[in-house]
Amino acid sequence: MSSATSSVARVAYLASDIIVDSQPTLPSSSQFAKEYSSLSATSNRRPTILSVPLGGDPGSTLRRNGSAAGLISFTSSAAAQTVIRLVLDAAELSSLPLVLHLAVKDDLSDVLLLRSAVPFFLVSRTAQHAHDNSLLASRLARTEKKAVVHVFFEGKNDSVEEIPESEVQPFLLSEKPASTNGLNGHNGHANGQNGHVNGHNGHANGVNGHANGVNGHSATVVSPGSELFKLYERAALSTVVRIRRACPPLSVHGSSEPHTVIFGLGDIPSVDIDGVSVVSVSLLTPLTPSRILDAIPPSTSRVIVLEQLHRWNTKWTPLYLERPHIQSVYFSDPMQATPLAILKLLQAAPSSTPLQLGGASASSPLSLEVPHIPKHESSYTKILSHVFGERLEVSNSPALVPKQGAIATSPEFALGRVRGQLDERNELIASVKQLLEVKEVSPELHKLSSQWVLVKDDHTKSRSVGKELVTALESSKLSSPIINRILALRAHFPARSRWIIGSDAWSYDLGASGLHHAIASGLDINILIIDTLPYTSRNSADPHRRKQDAGLYAMNHGDVYVASVAVYSSYAQVLQAVMEADRHKGPSVVLAYLPYQNEDAPALEVLKETKLAVDAGYWPLYRWDPVKETQGKEPFALDSDTVKNDLQQFLDRQNHLSQLVRSKPEFATELVSSLGENVKEARRKKAQQAYDDLVVSLDAPPLVVLYASDGGTAEKYAKRLANRGKARGLSTSIGTIDSMSIDTLAQEEYVAFVTSVAGQGEPPQNGRTMFKALNAAALRGEKPFSKLRYSVFALGDSHYWPRPEDAHYYNKPGKDLDTRLEQLGGERFADIGLGDDQDADGPDTGYKVWEPLVWKTFGVDSIEVKEAEPDPITNEHIKAASGYLRGTIAEGLEDTSTGALDPSDTQLTKFHGIYQQDDRDIRDERQAQGVDPAYSFMIRVRTPGGMDRIAEEHGNGTFKITTRATFQFHGPSIQEINKVLLDTLAACGDVNRNVICSAIPSLSRLHAQVYGFAKLVSAHLLPRTTAYHEIWLDKKMVAGEAVKDFEPLYGEFYLPRKFKIAVAVPPTNDVDVFANDLGFIAIVNEQGDLAGFNVAIGGGMGVTHGNKKTYPRVADVIGFCTAEQGPIVAEKIMLTQRDNGNRADRKNARLKYTIDRMGLDSFKAEVESRLGYPLAPARPYTFDRNIDDFGWSTGDDGRHHVMLFIENGRIQDEPERDFKTGLREIAKIHEGTFRLTANQHIMISEISTEDVPEIKRILAKYKLDNLNHTGLRLSSSACVAFPTCGLAMAESERYLPVLIDKVEKICEENGLRNDSIVMRMTGCPNGCARPYVAEVAFVGKAPGSYSMLLGGGYYGQRLNKIYRETVSEPEILAILKPMIKRYALERLEGEHFGDFVIRAGYIATTTSGKEWYDGMGGEGQYREVVATA
Repeated sequence: MSSATSSVARVAYLASDIIVDSQPTLPSSSQFAKEYSSLSATSNRRPTILSVPLGGDPGSTLRRNGSAAGLISFTSSAAAQTVIRLVLDAAELSSLPLVLHLAVKDDLSDVLLLRSAVPFFLVSRTAQHAHDNSLLASRLARTEKKAVVHVFFEGKNDSVEEIPESEVQPFLLSEKPASTNGLNGHNGHANGQNGHVNGHNGHANGVNGHANGVNGHSATVVSPGSELFKLYERAALSTVVRIRRACPPLSVHGSSEPHTVIFGLGDIPSVDIDGVSVVSVSLLTPLTPSRILDAIPPSTSRVIVLEQLHRWNTKWTPLYLERPHIQSVYFSDPMQATPLAILKLLQAAPSSTPLQLGGASASSPLSLEVPHIPKHESSYTKILSHVFGERLEVSNSPALVPKQGAIATSPEFALGRVRGQLDERNELIASVKQLLEVKEVSPELHKLSSQWVLVKDDHTKSRSVGKELVTALESSKLSSPIINRILALRAHFPARSRWIIGSDAWSYDLGASGLHHAIASGLDINILIIDTLPYTSRNSADPHRRKQDAGLYAMNHGDVYVASVAVYSSYAQVLQAVMEADRHKGPSVVLAYLPYQNEDAPALEVLKETKLAVDAGYWPLYRWDPVKETQGKEPFALDSDTVKNDLQQFLDRQNHLSQLVRSKPEFATELVSSLGENVKEARRKKAQQAYDDLVVSLDAPPLVVLYASDGGTAEKYAKRLANRGKARGLSTSIGTIDSMSIDTLAQEEYVAFVTSVAGQGEPPQNGRTMFKALNAAALRGEKPFSKLRYSVFALGDSHYWPRPEDAHYYNKPGKDLDTRLEQLGGERFADIGLGDDQDADGPDTGYKVWEPLVWKTFGVDSIEVKEAEPDPITNEHIKAASGYLRGTIAEGLEDTSTGALDPSDTQLTKFHGIYQQDDRDIRDERQAQGVDPAYSFMIRVRTPGGMDRIAEEHGNGTFKITTRATFQFHGPSIQEINKVLLDTLAACGDVNRNVICSAIPSLSRLHAQVYGFAKLVSAHLLPRTTAYHEIWLDKKMVAGEAVKDFEPLYGEFYLPRKFKIAVAVPPTNDVDVFANDLGFIAIVNEQGDLAGFNVAIGGGMGVTHGNKKTYPRVADVIGFCTAEQGPIVAEKIMLTQRDNGNRADRKNARLKYTIDRMGLDSFKAEVESRLGYPLAPARPYTFDRNIDDFGWSTGDDGRHHVMLFIENGRIQDEPERDFKTGLREIAKIHEGTFRLTANQHIMISEISTEDVPEIKRILAKYKLDNLNHTGLRLSSSACVAFPTCGLAMAESERYLPVLIDKVEKICEENGLRNDSIVMRMTGCPNGCARPYVAEVAFVGKAPGSYSMLLGGGYYGQRLNKIYRETVSEPEILAILKPMIKRYALERLEGEHFGDFVIRAGYIATTTSGKEWYDGMGGEGQYREVVATA
């Protein structure tokens, strides 16, 4: 014996990719969930199962997951609340491959609301019928991509012949039948309904040669009047062929020539009455009129529509019949549908109104069971009862269900009920006031009426006076309609305390739950929301269903009283909050914490969980009274002692700063003080210092320190010199070299210059104007510096230019400046100092020799400086003092005196996805004009969509697909980006960046699983600060600074450096998973489903030229985890890096250096310790490429995809290539998605077959389908570099296509046009285009000059190595021409270029990041000759 529920659950489990299961009210558990748990232990299939709580919004979960699934099933008991929510989303759900399996007990009233909202509606009467219709519905939804409602009766138990598990998927994926002619038992059709509808000897499925006729009788073929019906017939035929049982839309039994036909909808028992034919309806939608008419023989004089309902609400399509009278009848209990009851019905006179079986007419619903209230919730309900007594009214009390139905507990119903009651009370007040104006009213009645009007809002007196007034009115002899109206409204005399009580399910969707309507209503209503999620289980909830902060939301309305309470933490605060809420004339929201897993949880466990949540700040206790704000008082009261502790206590809990604070207590004060106060204090000190300097300068020799610096190192040494000069009593000033003109400089006596090198021996940007002026003055033979005494300290890298012919570039700007100043009449007071990055202490070695010479000149070399130098302000200080990434960004945006933000704020804007840049092409021109550089913001988003208008209206007209598979704009509006439902938060900065995943068009279902996982990880690791919304979206901080932001993962210091995650699907490594801090490599099981991920850690690309402490690294695989474990594994790896990363040196702060410093095994052990379990052993996998698969492909779901080649990711309109316009035109008609790739290309995905021709036409029109490129070009990639990137040292995006033009000619000459060689270029060594895993790479060092690297793995598995440290274009071509020719002649079968150059001896293999520098410069005869120091 099998139940209908178990049969439906089994089919849903075996047929679906995703199952969404609706949970009942606690403490009950889903009847389907038990079956799924049992099936998971015995079945090989593993669909994704998602749970939605009662009161949650199932529609959003179905919409989010349905488009990417082959089949998604929803299983639920047919609760009114659930059905209503589905109706609201029906328009979007109807086009999804979705089956809604709804179990009913004995009432179809609620589910029939869906009849007109979805394409197909099936009803099953028996367990076998439920099994067969489940298969049919699954087949129909999957093949036609349309929603199907399947309703069945859950209490049915009988013998069920079930389809074997191995046959379910083949059945669903089998070809559609070519014809449906003769189906479903009509007149001898294929479903074998005994030939004719009235049961005459027909054969099923063409058995014994009969297909469309019966024993020689002619068959009347009825053509379906609906295209949807044809789709149903096609699916039904496939189902019949598989199960060999009939699946008719209508089943007929009884008399062949009836006078009465009963159409039964529901669990109709078999009745045998002479002259009566019973038609059981299985297909309710789309049931065509012709099918109904076929079931009504000419002998029929009466038609009865018999429905199993508690209330009548079905609207049938009108049937225009000549004779039969149609009567609607409904019943609730199958036992009522007896032959005797039906005979009585037949004997009764026809009625135009619906009748209830067993009675003349009825409208009273069947008594419903009162919902169970979990016992723990009495903690709050008893408080309400104790405080408010008899005036308490719970507007959605479960006690209302028997009279008003299950919907009575919903907030929408309760809000409507309250609104009606308040309207009636207002009517009562108006009527009493009218009564006072009636002259005939007796003095006593007038007095009582006046008293009640005065005390109507008094909780006690309104009741007592109201009773007296009612008694007086009833005994009054005065006859007036006003008195009758007052007596009719007597129930509203007492002033009541009205409450709506709900669960935290209301917090998941503020709009769908009705909570928004209650908050915005302005009514005097109190809402108690009980949150039961235990603190220790806070991370186990569905991450897709992120709980909203209902309290914060309510506070933003401005007129709502809000409180957050916890009865197991502060009973007194709960009492105070509920009384204040009751006194507030308007909406009130009380958030009540009551953590428990089930009703058996002991009170001690609830107390423990409450204490954890409150002490950790997870559940702050507070009260917000907007009335106090209007009175000029503080509206916010923070009742949580733990949250009241200042930031100093929080610092003490941070193990990475506690020692620093203890050793230097002044740091703690500095870090936790207000940033605004710091600025004011700094200005005051600056003014005082200016005065002191003026006094000192009257008798002390002045020292001017000028610097030129691009990266900040020279500026750091200049500030050190100036600070030490002040400490020795000298009057010092500091500025950039370009801040002075030659005339101003000529007036100075002592000047110390500090300069670094930019490009190919050029001065930094903020010194070039002076350098040009000095050169021009020297050419004119001028000597303006007769009184100037100077010294120069130069910073450089002797290894940066290793070739003998390039050696003169070492410290060239400093040497040239020293020489030029002497030529112009200046006199050295100390010889030039040279700082070399290659020295043991870096530039410090040379600086320590040069600085004493400066002090000796001023005679202060013997002064002992006791005052400790202030440590430099680092990124860690900036983050700590930023107020969770706020800083002074908002103030800087308001400052119109400059187009730039403060330097410290530009570090913070990176966390918001924003980089401040300027157009370097016109930087010199603007500087000559005396105006600011052309500043703009470069903005990255985390998710693509709706972009081109933003680029056109608010940016520079173009946008860039980055190597992080997202869009990058130059100069757009953050608000416009957010309006198209995107954001830029955490696209940059010391946090987890956007998570990227593979684009795999041929495996649509697998891609959906992997993409869902990537979104899950991204959402889990997203920063929680509200600073982003306050600054960029004009949202206001609530309650001033009383409620502080809290970063549960990052803390206030965030990570030491950025953190990147990629998800790859073998065999394509298109995301370069080994180049990321954390990589997940998808492992697929034998059924093609996602089994889990291998975990790889420690990849990273960034390098600093000449600094051998920095190097690239590819990730190491450390184990395997399931998809469910993945987000937590990512969290623990990130937190291990957070607590162990190098915060003292940002150049060595990435995860790769942490792992090499700790050791891979030690790092893995730390991660597993935090997880609480070891990772499983890594599973086998294979990669064979990391380039994109261009052109058209078809997914396993039948939808089409096309990968477009976008060279270096730049989308813009230019002659003959209007790519931006073309993509805009496609977006207007395309109903699928656009996928960006980490190789900077774009895929138009999920194209329906009928849209393919039009898409192809547009692609051809705008040249977007042009793939007639060499394999080299298709495999290339470049970063942005000039003109916008402030870090660029050389061209990249604009130059690589030009270089490829020349290199591909070499390839074509050697027959390699179609061979893929991965070539990448970056404008600096930071590695944005992942050059260090390319087969050939070029890394910019100066304009026109690059490092050349060879030997990377074709699919990103191996680092390359520097082959030549400095090359220009002629040298590149001279090196590659013979190398490519030799590759064409000598390569092995299937050997890639990166492997060949290693085998041929050009370059050594790189086995680890730390060994990257070993063997650089080539091998043997190909080794580069390097200059000696």
